[in-house]
Amino acid sequence: MTRYTVALVSALMLLAPVVHAQLAPAANASTNNNNPTFAAAPVAATAPLYPALPSETPEEFHAPVDGFDYVKRAVMIPMRDGVKLHTVIIVPRGASRAPMLLTRTPYNAAELTAHAESSQLENILQGYDNAADVVVQGGYIRVMQDVRGKHGSEGDYVMNRPLAGSTFNPTPVDHSTDTWDTIEWLTHNVPESNGKVGIIGISYDGYLPLMALVKPHPALKAAVPMNPMVDGWRGDDWFHNGAFRQVNLAYILEQVATRRSEAKWYSSHYDDYDTFLRAGSAGELARQRGMEQVGFWRKLSSHPAYDNFWSEQAMDQLLARQPVKVPTMLVHSWWDAEDIYGALAVYKAVKPLDRANHVYLVMGPWNHGGAIDEGSKLGALHFGSDTALHFRQEILRPFLDHYLKDEAPPLSIAAVSAFETGSNKWRALNRWPSGCNSGCSSTPSALKLGAGSKLTLSRAPAAAPTAPAMPAAYDEYVSDPAKPVPYRARPIMAVGYDEAKGQTWPRWLVDDQREASGRPDVLSYTSEVLTSPVKISGEPIAHLLAATSGTDADWVVKLIDVYPDQVAAQPEMGGYQLMVAADIFRGRYRESLAQAKALLPDTPLAYRFALPAANHVFLPGHRIMVQIQSSWFPLYDRNPQTFVPNIFFAQPADYRKATQRIYHDSYIELPLITSKR
Repeated sequence: MTRYTVALVSALMLLAPVVHAQLAPAANASTNNNNPTFAAAPVAATAPLYPALPSETPEEFHAPVDGFDYVKRAVMIPMRDGVKLHTVIIVPRGASRAPMLLTRTPYNAAELTAHAESSQLENILQGYDNAADVVVQGGYIRVMQDVRGKHGSEGDYVMNRPLAGSTFNPTPVDHSTDTWDTIEWLTHNVPESNGKVGIIGISYDGYLPLMALVKPHPALKAAVPMNPMVDGWRGDDWFHNGAFRQVNLAYILEQVATRRSEAKWYSSHYDDYDTFLRAGSAGELARQRGMEQVGFWRKLSSHPAYDNFWSEQAMDQLLARQPVKVPTMLVHSWWDAEDIYGALAVYKAVKPLDRANHVYLVMGPWNHGGAIDEGSKLGALHFGSDTALHFRQEILRPFLDHYLKDEAPPLSIAAVSAFETGSNKWRALNRWPSGCNSGCSSTPSALKLGAGSKLTLSRAPAAAPTAPAMPAAYDEYVSDPAKPVPYRARPIMAVGYDEAKGQTWPRWLVDDQREASGRPDVLSYTSEVLTSPVKISGEPIAHLLAATSGTDADWVVKLIDVYPDQVAAQPEMGGYQLMVAADIFRGRYRESLAQAKALLPDTPLAYRFALPAANHVFLPGHRIMVQIQSSWFPLYDRNPQTFVPNIFFAQPADYRKATQRIYHDSYIELPLITSKR
């Protein structure tokens, strides 16, 4: 052997034990010809092959915060069942006897309290679910908490977790008990506070303050549910009157599939219209995305009707059982694309028992959550002032200061603050709906659908329309599930909030409706040009007398303000068709929301359903329009127009064309405000 060969053999002999240890199967490893399983290789009990260097990463890094105007703490707060919830507490530097403002969220408390890397409190709170100016100017201690099962918190996550001890929650904990336990801990462990807590939030975070009102902690002194989720079937996130809002499949997947929301929905087409149409049913698209693994999707798709799964969770019905004990400000947006039903439903339910005048209502010209953004415009609409800033500074902050600060300043806000669209004015009201405090009255009036696509305004009939004894006048169109009516101009971007990426979902309710009005499968009825203002305050109600050649049908009704042909101050608004109120009704629930029933084909049937509330003035020179159609896609899943037990699982052959007839006895009941003078 050469000297080189001897050296090589010696090196291999030295390495042999290490190589053997790495390759040999462990004693308890299982092996078979098809699927051998090996245990992890043990680490050789030898010194490193390179000299160890001191790590340049400290065990724990402590960032200097001497120049910060706040102190941030992250804690795990124990609940009564032992589960700990991740909570971020931000204390203004030098605070003493400051009130606390709590938000509970499934959207990551750490991120919502770090919208920017900054030494300034107002900067880190700029973004979703933080009225940063109110928090900073009011000197509030900001508290943000992950709900159980999400992000940094322990426990199990259940979408809109039902009340403890109810049919669908046999455990002793819910969001009400978790809020109680959280406030109990905060009042004993935040020495800079005065022991008073307010709770505030938007959307899901707005639903959570409502849960806190069920059995409120004594230290809870104020609640501000903004655009809250209230009834997922009647008119908020999941359904509207039985029609499924299938664009929310992405939200369900991303929210529920993993604790930290890592699972992401993907689009298979640039245009969401194509994504949903080519999949077929909502159930089939959900299957393609693996959603059968997601517990909430399995529950939702098993409860297409308004059974006790939905009614027992409806917050308006739960809160109507007893007077609200905590001063509460409900905040509603006229053009809320997500939860347009909830706030006003709660107000209607709880106000009759409000002997202590604890319940306040604010309604502004915003989209979902728009009250914390810049509020001088929405899409093409301009309001002449920053309506959101007015709300935060003149309504929200006085409310919070009055109920949460030790030396409570007097409160002079109105019981109801309602922005009047059209005239673009704030109205201070004693109650809703009233239109004004004195000198006017609400008169139910009818916008009647007539021949020649005309609308006429008259006193509302004493009774709803009924099937005619003999053939009556009607208009008709063919509804084809293969070519459903888009809910906005195509291409339709996926639901999102990044305008730079073309995601304009938050403002679609103020889109121009001209494209829809020109389709042959959309009926449009228009009034003469108005010579005097027409003001409405409250819910318009659709009274349709309609027939279908199928055995099921959807009915979409839109109340529209048509601008003059030319608008000198804003030329692009010439002829604009602005939705004031619009909604959908699934025909199978005509007789009972809880029990689907096939429709009799070619038979005139009466339908009655409310549209979202409005506080609007149709100005002189404008016209009023009503549009009627049978699809609103892909916002809502297509009705196959053939009755099937569960539309989520309709098959391709079930989707058939149908001829729809709208009889001229149909009308829209308007809550018309008339002057007594």
